[in-house]
Amino acid sequence: MEAGELLSPVILTMALAGCVTLILLIISTPIAWWLAHGRGKGREVVAALVTLPLVLPPTVLGFYLLLALGPFGPGGALAGLWGARTLAFSFAGLVIGGVVASLPFMVQPLRNAFAAIEPEVLEVSDTLGASRWQRFLRIALPLARPGYLVGGIMSFAHTMGEFGVVLMIGGNIPGQTKVLSIAIYDFVERLEWDKAHVLAGGMVVFAFVVILATLMINRDPSRPLR
Repeated sequence: MEAGELLSPVILTMALAGCVTLILLIISTPIAWWLAHGRGKGREVVAALVTLPLVLPPTVLGFYLLLALGPFGPGGALAGLWGARTLAFSFAGLVIGGVVASLPFMVQPLRNAFAAIEPEVLEVSDTLGASRWQRFLRIALPLARPGYLVGGIMSFAHTMGEFGVVLMIGGNIPGQTKVLSIAIYDFVERLEWDKAHVLAGGMVVFAFVVILATLMINRDPSRPLR
């Protein structure tokens, strides 16, 4: 059993999950805050769009992402800036697909965490002369820390295990798009059960740790983490 053949998809998948989670932390924060405390009739429409990847079959989501990232979509136009034809079947394409597919796993915990903040707490900061940014950075963010922990864990884990979307937009290119789920599928097709067992068993352990960590974070929502 070649260690490199097993290690390469693990490293690639962790790099992908790390990039996706970091991007989601940035873009999901304003979305979740607006969904929790914003005003307007369009909030539930946006919430439904954000949640859509949870309901759509991964192959359907992957198909439309493939069209968007392909040479005739906006992804192709963007890739043309550095001389490429498409963002599909590339690591950058996997990152974009991972962000779209895992968006609800970050937004929903953050929205719940922001919504759980008592309005009186925010109003007190206004009476003390705090600006909106100070109120958000010094009060809302610390109080929403459990939501960030759960969202980060769930987004990272979901990206690690994603199969349908990455297969549609990434294919099976060793060292570039061959992530863990694709590698397991490939080993099974080649009847290399020992290699598939190693990767699949590792994912089972990883999934158990993720679930346990999430349950521990949420065991007492009324008590701040220490």
